[in-house]
Amino acid sequence: MTTYTIYPIVLGTKVFDKSMMTYQHGAGESYTIPIYGWYIKGGDKNILVDTGEMSPIQSKEREKAIGGKIYRFEEGLAQFGLTPESIDIIIHTHLHNDHCENDYKCINAAIYVHEKELKRIHDPHPLDFRYLEDYIEDVEENGQIKVMTGDTEVVPGIACIHTPVHTDGGMSIAIDTDKGKAVITGFCVIKENFHPPKEIRAMEMEVIPPGTLVNAFDAYDIMLKIRDMADILIPLHEPEFAGGECIPPSSP
Repeated sequence: MTTYTIYPIVLGTKVFDKSMMTYQHGAGESYTIPIYGWYIKGGDKNILVDTGEMSPIQSKEREKAIGGKIYRFEEGLAQFGLTPESIDIIIHTHLHNDHCENDYKCINAAIYVHEKELKRIHDPHPLDFRYLEDYIEDVEENGQIKVMTGDTEVVPGIACIHTPVHTDGGMSIAIDTDKGKAVITGFCVIKENFHPPKEIRAMEMEVIPPGTLVNAFDAYDIMLKIRDMADILIPLHEPEFAGGECIPPSSP
C-alpha cells in the first residue's frame, strides 16, 4: 500500500474577525490565518492540494502571527526541488481565489475540482465574492480540469470526499499515511472548530461550524463525520502547521 507524507507550505495569509472561522463565536477578535498549499509526497506523482495566493503579503508581523514563513509559490515549491511545471496533480478543496491563484503556472497538472465549484466560479452568488473566474480560465482552456461529481479516488491512497460545508463543492482530502488516515478539511476552519472551548461544549456543541457556510446544520453534521473518520485531522487554516513540519512527524 502506498503511503504519503504531507508538507504544508504557507502561500498567503488573511487578517480578519475570528468569527469568519468560528460561526457566531469570536466576534471582535482579530485573527490571522495561514493560507496553505499542501505538498503530498509519495508514489510517482507530484501532488498539491490547493495553490494559494499569487502575490502573498510577506511581512514579519504576519509571519510572527502565524508562527511560520510565508512563501511565494515558486520558492515554496523549490524547498522540495519542485517547480510549477513539475506538478502532476492539483486537488482543490474549493475554488475561492486564495486556494487557486497559482493554478495557471502548473501547465502540466491535471486539476481535480468538484463540478459545483466550477458552476460557482462562473456564476457566483452575490453573497460569495471569493470566486474569481480569471484564475482558472487558462487551465480550463488548456483542458487541464478533471471534473468530480462526488467522492473520488484520485490515486491509490488519496481520495476526495464531498463535504459541502464552506462551499457547495467543497472536497476534503483523505490521505493514507504510515500513521493512519490524514484528512485535510475541504472547508475553512482552525483547530478550535473541532476542539471548542468549554463554554461552547457547555452548550452541548461538539464542533463549531466555519463562519461562512452553506447550511449550518448540515455543516455541523459533516464536520462530525470528518472528525470521526480521521486518524490525523488537518483543519485547512490551522496556524499550528505554519512551521512547515511534515505530517505525520518524522520518526526520531
